[in-house]
Amino acid sequence: MISTEFDSLPKKDEWVPIYKFWLLHVGFWVFVSVISFVSLTLWYGPYDWTHILHMLAQALVGLTLTIILYFGFIRIWNINITYRATLGLAMVLLVSFVWTFFRIEAFVLLTEDTTEWSEFGGWHFASMFIFLCWAGMFHGIRYNDLLQTEHRIMLKAEAEAREEQLKRIRAQSIARDSQIKMLRYQLNPHFLCNTLNAINSLVEVEESEKAQKMTVQLSRFLRHSLDNNPDTKITLKNEVAAINLYLEIEKTRFGDRLGLDFNIDSDAQMALVPSLLLQPIIENSMKHAISQNELGGTISLAAKVEAGRLKLALSDTGSGSKIGKSKMESSKGRGVGLRNTNDRLKALYQDDFSIDITILSSGGLKTSINIPWEDGLIETNFVSSEGLLHSHKEQYI
Repeated sequence: MISTEFDSLPKKDEWVPIYKFWLLHVGFWVFVSVISFVSLTLWYGPYDWTHILHMLAQALVGLTLTIILYFGFIRIWNINITYRATLGLAMVLLVSFVWTFFRIEAFVLLTEDTTEWSEFGGWHFASMFIFLCWAGMFHGIRYNDLLQTEHRIMLKAEAEAREEQLKRIRAQSIARDSQIKMLRYQLNPHFLCNTLNAINSLVEVEESEKAQKMTVQLSRFLRHSLDNNPDTKITLKNEVAAINLYLEIEKTRFGDRLGLDFNIDSDAQMALVPSLLLQPIIENSMKHAISQNELGGTISLAAKVEAGRLKLALSDTGSGSKIGKSKMESSKGRGVGLRNTNDRLKALYQDDFSIDITILSSGGLKTSINIPWEDGLIETNFVSSEGLLHSHKEQYI
């Protein structure tokens, strides 16, 4: 059974293009006439106008009969292949019989030669061969057009599928970027509130010079936040420079109570990391460790590259009192910062990252981050404020 999946095609696609069939149809009978003239008329002679007129008349009638045969084939096209073959053969035999009868009758009328009726079988055999050739041409064109139509449909479906896939990818990218921006911008209000409260405290105790200095430092830090897209990555070198803008603000508040110990391997300096990835973790340490300890404390940062991975470790010396792990992890401030960092890394790296939290013996918290190493071939230009790196305990980039 021939597949009928083409039955539902639009009518305009049934014959595409329609002129191709008619061109071949007329060309077929021109070819038959030329072959008939060369192989019969010229060979047997005489080739007077009566024979030429007979040749043209039989070609015209044959063309008309094949048009009838064409509509007959179209009408039975979608039935069972066995019935279609049987009916098609019967139509070819009938049409070839009619054409043979006309050819002989026209030849007798034009030449007054009645002996040709005795050759009816030979004339009919030739007629059947011609109409069978025409039927083969018809089916060849038909299947070729259906194949081309199916090919166009497949190409269109593939194009639509690719377009739909691109739309989904674009939608996923927009959603991902929106998620990253949301998570990134979530940090600014939290940090801004803390800093403004610190400036307000300095104003209340009439430390106007420190308040003014902190305001300028805050402006620089926020300017950096605005100038860097939250969904882009920067080198670790520039990330640390940005963190020091934040720590410069905190140093104005805590002075010598805040110690920094940065140890970054040279091959990790140009590794790409999400913008302001470390800021919420360090801010947690400032809020829950340094500010809670009368003696202050130290914030440490270590970075190295191992086996194609960038490994970061941030820790603080704690608040000076021993606390349990459950209490540490449930701390509101630290929970928000670590959750935010985890969500941003998940949006960027899916499952190809890890964050491990360890409570140190001092009561401080150590956060270890493991992400794929990406080499920042083009260093981001970054201008830090004067006197940014000034602690004798720090090993700066």
